[in-house]
Amino acid sequence: MTSTGQDISVYFRTELEDAGDIELVVVLPTFRRPEHVVKTLKTIVSQRPDLSYATVVVENDAEGLAGAAAAKDFFLGHPSDSIVIVAHQRGNCHAYNAGWSMALETYPNLKAIAIIDDDEVAAPEWLDCLIAAQETTGADMIGGPQLPVFEGDGGQKWKRHPVFTPHYDTTGPVPILYSSGNVLVTRRVLDAMPRPFLDPAFNFIGGGDADFYSRCKAQGFSFGWAVDAWVAETVPARRTSASWIRARSLRNGAISAMLEHRRDPTFGGRLRTFGKSLALLCASVPRGIELWSKSGLAAAGLYHFYVAIGRLMAEFGFVNEQYRNPEKN
Repeated sequence: MTSTGQDISVYFRTELEDAGDIELVVVLPTFRRPEHVVKTLKTIVSQRPDLSYATVVVENDAEGLAGAAAAKDFFLGHPSDSIVIVAHQRGNCHAYNAGWSMALETYPNLKAIAIIDDDEVAAPEWLDCLIAAQETTGADMIGGPQLPVFEGDGGQKWKRHPVFTPHYDTTGPVPILYSSGNVLVTRRVLDAMPRPFLDPAFNFIGGGDADFYSRCKAQGFSFGWAVDAWVAETVPARRTSASWIRARSLRNGAISAMLEHRRDPTFGGRLRTFGKSLALLCASVPRGIELWSKSGLAAAGLYHFYVAIGRLMAEFGFVNEQYRNPEKN
């Protein structure tokens, strides 16, 4: 394992083409999912985009290294341009930052990076669809759906819950993105945004990606959506419990309030955010009834209520204790 002189080590590397020929990099962060990361890699190396591309796997368990070992074994059997690195600082923001920085430092003619998580598998033309949408819209960042695949019995009913449904359903320009689990980010964004790209303050509560997009939007960057660039996300049975879905809904609300405070930390800004939270709480009943009617899922009717409560919890500083978790939530 070779040190880069930072908190990143190169665990394994294969080169089939000159680094200068690589124009697209797929970044795959992983944390204690060695079996699934192989499933993800199989769908990455089967992509056939017009651009020459490489894969950067980011291991975020520096002690166990199970994901790094699994990725190395995979690439030994499926030679492709690839790097497996270890991000020694724990946290999803550190992992993303390490992968994006490694891509920029290794491939001088990089045009874009695509990100996929280690609990997802990509559609056969995932990269082509992301690239096509970027070229058509001219957007600086393109997102795609993360479609849930539920493990165990009884999970399918949650497919219509807002926690699991994609934010958009049409290809084209969109106001903003929310998730980093399926996204294409162009080089001009990476060159313009300060490092670290994702703020480590969000490492264990989530929301680092939403904060990054918020700052990108403030800088004038644009967003798009590619409905055909889907990935299938494995959802374990524990994430289909009412308690987990309630916690995720509360967290979504808390993060939205935190981001509003960051955009306007003044006293007036905090008052406006608090007022918005109260207004959303009042509106949660009619909105919940409407969502229940549209989705046919009674539990979905509580989503807006929990989001509003989560925002109010953040107002009083409860978010860190409520959601701190070293693994992906």
